[in-house]
Amino acid sequence: MKNQLKKLGFGYDWSREVATCTPEYYRWEQKFFTELYKKGLVYKKTSAVNWCPNDQTVLANEQVIDGCCWRCDTKVERKEIPQWFIKITAYADELLNDLDNLDHWPDTVKTMQRNWIGRSEGVEISFDVNDYADMLTVYTTRPDTFMGCTYLAVAAGHPLAQQAAANNSALATFIDECRNTKVAEAEMATMEKKGVDTGYKAIHPLTGEAIPVWAANFVLMEYGTGAVMAVPGHDQRDYEFASKYGLNIKPVILAADGSEPDLSEQALTEKGVLFNSGEFDGLDHEAGFNAIADKLASLGVGERKVNYRLRDWGVSRQRYWGAPIPMVTLEDGTVMPTPEDQLPVILPEDVVMDGITSPIKADPEWAKTTVNGQPALRETDTFDTFMESSWYYARYTCPQYDQGMLDPEAANYWLPVDIYIGGIEHAIMHLLYFRFFHKLMRDAGMVNSDEPAKQLLCQGMVLADAFYYVGENGERNWVSPKEATTERDEKGRIVKAFDPQGRELVYTGMSKMSKSKNNGIDPQEMVERYGADTVRLFMMFASPADMTLEWQESGVEGANRFLKRVWKLVYEHTTLGEALRWTLPASAKIKKRCAATCTKPSRK
Repeated sequence: MKNQLKKLGFGYDWSREVATCTPEYYRWEQKFFTELYKKGLVYKKTSAVNWCPNDQTVLANEQVIDGCCWRCDTKVERKEIPQWFIKITAYADELLNDLDNLDHWPDTVKTMQRNWIGRSEGVEISFDVNDYADMLTVYTTRPDTFMGCTYLAVAAGHPLAQQAAANNSALATFIDECRNTKVAEAEMATMEKKGVDTGYKAIHPLTGEAIPVWAANFVLMEYGTGAVMAVPGHDQRDYEFASKYGLNIKPVILAADGSEPDLSEQALTEKGVLFNSGEFDGLDHEAGFNAIADKLASLGVGERKVNYRLRDWGVSRQRYWGAPIPMVTLEDGTVMPTPEDQLPVILPEDVVMDGITSPIKADPEWAKTTVNGQPALRETDTFDTFMESSWYYARYTCPQYDQGMLDPEAANYWLPVDIYIGGIEHAIMHLLYFRFFHKLMRDAGMVNSDEPAKQLLCQGMVLADAFYYVGENGERNWVSPKEATTERDEKGRIVKAFDPQGRELVYTGMSKMSKSKNNGIDPQEMVERYGADTVRLFMMFASPADMTLEWQESGVEGANRFLKRVWKLVYEHTTLGEALRWTLPASAKIKKRCAATCTKPSRK
C-alpha cells in the first residue's frame, strides 16, 4: 500500500508514518484503556449483542446496516455474551452540545450525530404489578397521553417475562423465538409485531385500573428499562399491536379541529388538547405534560428524566485481528487491568487460521499468565478496530514519542486538525468515536482542545460495479468486476453477469468501493497501465471532491488521451525551434495593422 501511494506521487511526510497494528502504537491504547477502567469509565457486563454468525463476532449497533453485518452483509442475530464497554454515555451531553461549536462541519453530519445521541426529556413511571415483587418501570416522552395507557409491554428477556414463562409454555416458546430476532433498530421498526400475554396485571397509578402486561418482540432489554407503556390511541406501533391482539384503544387527545379522533384505521400521533383524562381535561400538550408529571411525582411513582438513545460503546470483538484487551482474571475471579510492566499484550504470530475461531480463543496456553505471583487468565477478546482509528490523527503529531500516548507539547502545537477528510457513512461511527476519544485524551491532560478537527470535508464516494453469488449457507460471495463477464442491453446497461466458473451473478449496481464487496481497483495496476499522471488527473477532474465519482475505465482512458494530446502539442511546439525574435519596428507595424483591421467592422 505504501508503495502504491508513493507511485501515485502523493506528498505525504513519511517521517510521521504510523502503523496502528504495531505494538509500538497499540501499547499506549492498552495503557489508556486500563486508566479509563480505573476511572470507572470501563466496565464488563453480559448483554444482548449483535452477533454476526459468519464472522463469529459482535457488532456495535452502528455496525448493523439494515439488519446485516456492515462487513460481510450476513443477517445479524441476537446473542447474550460478556462484553467490555466504554462509557460514551458519560459524555453524551458534551458530545451533543459541542456540535453547536463545529461551524465548519456539514450540517448533515451534525444532524445525524444529534439524532444518534437522541436526547429526550420525559418521565420515568413505576407500576405495581399483581403477584410480582418488583415495581415495573417505564420511560415516556409523552406523559400527556398517560391516561390512555391500556397495556404494558416488556422485552422477552425481562425478569417479569422470564418468571411468567415458568408456568406458560406459549410464552417460553415466544422467548426462545425472540433470541433469534434481529436486534438492529431498522429491522425492529419494520418487522411484524408479535407478543404473548404474561398473565400479569399492572395497576395504573392514576386510574387504578388493572392493565395487562405483554411480552413483545419490539421491546429490547438493552434499551431503557426493558419495558414500555403502550398508548395505542396515540402511537402507531402500539395501535397496530393492540388491533392485532384485541386490546383496548382509548383516545385521550382531541383532533386538530377539537373533535374526538377517528381511530378506526390509525392512531392520532399529533400533540393536542387532552380529553377523556379526568382532572387533566382541556390542557394542551405542554400543560398536560407538566401536570401529569407533577401528579406522578407527588404520588412517588414518577420522576422527570433525561434519556439518550446513545448506548455505551461495546469494544469487545472475538476476532484475531485487533489489539488484545488488557485485562486479566485471577483464580479467585477477581478481574483487574494487566499491570503496566506487562504491556503491551501482543498477539501471537505463529497461529493457524481456521476461518472461524480466533486463534487466541482456541489456544488455552496463550491466555495463561501470572500477575503479582498469582496465576491469571488473559482476556481473549480484542478491541474493536475503531479504537485504533479513534486517535491516530493525534499520534501523527509525535509518532516517535516513547514516553506516553502523546507528547502534550507537540499535540497542542498541531491540534486541532485544520481540515479532516472522511466519508459521511462514518457520521455515527468513526466520526463520533473520534470526537469522544479526543475528549477522553483532553480529560487525561494530553490535549487542551475540546474537539479534534475544526473543519470536516465529507468526500464523495468512489463507486464501482459490484457482483455477488449466493453460497450454500445463504451468504453473499462478492466477485471482482474484473472477473465478471457481462451482457448489456441496447442502452449499455448490465442485464446479466457470470463469474469464471459460469455461476450467474447478482448485479447490485454501482456501489461504494470496499474490500467487503471486492470491487476495489488496484491503483498500482492503473499506474502501470496508464501512468500516475493519468490516474491523478482522472480522480481530480472526474468529480468535485465532495461528490460521488463513478469509476469507469473509459473515463481513465479519456484522461490518458487528453494527456497524450497535451504532450504531443508541447512536443511539437518545442521541436519547431526557437521562436522568432520581434524587433520594435516590426512589432509596431503589426499592432497598427491589427488596430486597423479591428476598427473597420465597427465603422460599418
